[in-house]
Amino acid sequence: MPRLEEHCWSRSCTSRVESKNYSRENWVESKAEEMMSIITSVLSNVYGSLHSVQTANLIRRGLVLFTVGVFLALVLNLLQVQRNVTLFPEEVMATLFSSAWWIPPCCGTAAAVVGLLYPCIDSHLGEPHKFKREWASVMRCIAVFVGINHASAKLDFANNVQLSLTLAALSLGLWWTFDRSRSGFGLGIGTAFLATVITQLLVYNGVYQYTYPDFLYVRSWLPCIFFSGGVTVGNIGRQLAMGGVEKLHND
Repeated sequence: MPRLEEHCWSRSCTSRVESKNYSRENWVESKAEEMMSIITSVLSNVYGSLHSVQTANLIRRGLVLFTVGVFLALVLNLLQVQRNVTLFPEEVMATLFSSAWWIPPCCGTAAAVVGLLYPCIDSHLGEPHKFKREWASVMRCIAVFVGINHASAKLDFANNVQLSLTLAALSLGLWWTFDRSRSGFGLGIGTAFLATVITQLLVYNGVYQYTYPDFLYVRSWLPCIFFSGGVTVGNIGRQLAMGGVEKLHND
C-alpha cells in the first residue's frame, strides 16, 4: 500500500508539473503572438505613413516641375514666335503669349515626367547623382538653357548646319558642366529623339510649322534644344528629390 500511495502521489505531482509547464508555455506563446501583433501593427503604420509622405512628396515635385515646364514653354515659345522661327495659324496669335493653348500643358506634363524620371533612373542604377548638387548650380543650368534657346532664335549663320553644330556643342557643354552622368546623357538623348519625332508629326499634320525647315519639316538644331531642356529639367527634378529625401530623414 505505501508503494501504491507513493506512486499515486508522484504521478499527481508529475501531472501538476506538466500542467504548470503547459500553462506556462501557453502564456509564453500568447505573449509572443501579442508582441508579434504589436510589431506588425507598428510596422504597418510606419510603412503607411512613409508611403503617404512619399506620395505627397512625389505630387509636390510633380506640380513644381509642371509649373516650371509651363513657364519655360510660354517664355521660350514666345521668343521663337517673335523671331518667326515657328509659325502658328492667325487665330492663335491673339491668345496668351501668342502660343497655342495646348503647348504650356503639354510642356508642363513632359517636364514633370522627365524631372521625376531622372532621380528614379539614378536610384535604379544605384548611382545617386551628387555632381554640383545645389540650387545655385541648377539656376545657372536654367540660365544656360535659356541662353541656348535664345541663341537658336537670335544668332544668324550662313546655314542651319553651322547653327546646329554650334548649338550641339553648347548643349554638350551644358551636360558636361552641370551633369556628367551616363543616365543624364542617355535620358537627354531619349528625350530629344522622342520630342523631335512628336514635333515632326505635329508639323506634318499642319498644327504649326517652322520657317526654313531642313530636317524633316523642322529645324536641324531642334534636337539640341530638347536635349539641353531634358538635362535642365532633370537637374531640377534631382534637386527636388534630394530636398524631399532630406526632409523625410529630418522627420
